[in-house]
Amino acid sequence: MVTKILLIDDEELFREDFALLLRNEGYKCLTAASAEEGLETVKNEFPDIIFADIVMPGKSGIDILEDINRINSEGSIIIMTSYGTLETAIKAFRFGAIDYILKPIEFEEVLIKIERIIQHKKLLNEVKFLRKEVFENAEEFSFVGKSEPIKNVKELINKVGPTNSTVLINGESGTGKEVVAQAIHQVNDNADKPFIAINCSSLQENLLESELFGHVKGAFTGAIKDKVGFMEAAGEGTIFLDEISEIPITLQSKLLRVLEQREFYRVGGTKKFPLNARIITSTNRNLKESIKNGDFREDLFYRIAVFEIDLVPLRKRIEDIPLLIEYFIKKFNNEMKKKYISVSSDSMKAMMNYNWPGNIRELRNVIERAMILCDDKTITLNGLPSQIKGTAQIANKSKSLKTTINLYEKSYITQILKENNWNKEETARILEINSSTLYRKITELGISEEN
Repeated sequence: MVTKILLIDDEELFREDFALLLRNEGYKCLTAASAEEGLETVKNEFPDIIFADIVMPGKSGIDILEDINRINSEGSIIIMTSYGTLETAIKAFRFGAIDYILKPIEFEEVLIKIERIIQHKKLLNEVKFLRKEVFENAEEFSFVGKSEPIKNVKELINKVGPTNSTVLINGESGTGKEVVAQAIHQVNDNADKPFIAINCSSLQENLLESELFGHVKGAFTGAIKDKVGFMEAAGEGTIFLDEISEIPITLQSKLLRVLEQREFYRVGGTKKFPLNARIITSTNRNLKESIKNGDFREDLFYRIAVFEIDLVPLRKRIEDIPLLIEYFIKKFNNEMKKKYISVSSDSMKAMMNYNWPGNIRELRNVIERAMILCDDKTITLNGLPSQIKGTAQIANKSKSLKTTINLYEKSYITQILKENNWNKEETARILEINSSTLYRKITELGISEEN
């Protein structure tokens, strides 16, 4: 794509000569004889680079800098003048110019500046593309699907992502908590900064503290030199503390102090370091239960749970299973050079009826295994693990009228309860049954707020 350059200058001979030189270099060059005319050209053409003279009849080049930036924020403005002063340069930069050149211009110098701007824009576009690509790739575990829970998660990510608020992600193992954390990071302005994930359950207490905060030489046996911790290395990026419930209670107090004061010390050190990174945490446990049991600090919970995102297990979003299966088939067709195009009806039924204790991670592994075992065209029951095959037979035997009615009744009553915030009296009124009948059905059908 040809770079579009606008020259705003009241000196006709200089303007046209400059434009001719730029056109000879292959650039598309537009011209304007006044600030007002230049502003109109910006509105209509959205040039990539704008050269604007400072001294012109009427408005000066500096007078329109803010308007140009407001209309065309992607444009790069270079101010030109025959009368260069430090004050003028500072004012130009303050109002949005990115560079400053003196007349008479050195054309070779101008070409170097233009090329630098073009290369910088290319880098910015590459970063934007990579951020978009990473966010789209994050669909692998969490974002494929059209169920209400997934729509809600996407909405919450888009709302909290641009902020720097601390986020707590709740969900069973395999539901994609780290991918959600990555997605939050990717929609933030600091997406080009580091994203560091730490599995708190995989490190011993003394090692975890050193990994988080770093240590100084001699802090403990084996500390033969200073070490930079993750909180320092992350800079203005994101630190993801996965399974934060596994942090020992003694270290929880130190972490709380760091989060509150936004500063920390290396283990064994006396120098303070600022915490500039955003903190995202996750857990597969009920932290409020852990608080009751004395395993997790209540004050730390309220510090990390500024904004919570709950990931529902796969068994509660079964309508997404066919879409996830389709996604994984496409993924593994590409990776394994396979040509699968479908899933047999009994295989689909089995997978729809399976409980998926390992959630989406388990489904991913099941599809990969099946695509290795089957005939390269269709995933059949023969490619599925025995515990999933059995659900097809159970499902076929259990489709009695009574079972079907009970399943529908449970689903409908649960829906009305949710719509009324689990107000049982209001739900009974809407269903036109008395409260005692509703309570009985809730018990018989096994309805709870966790359904």
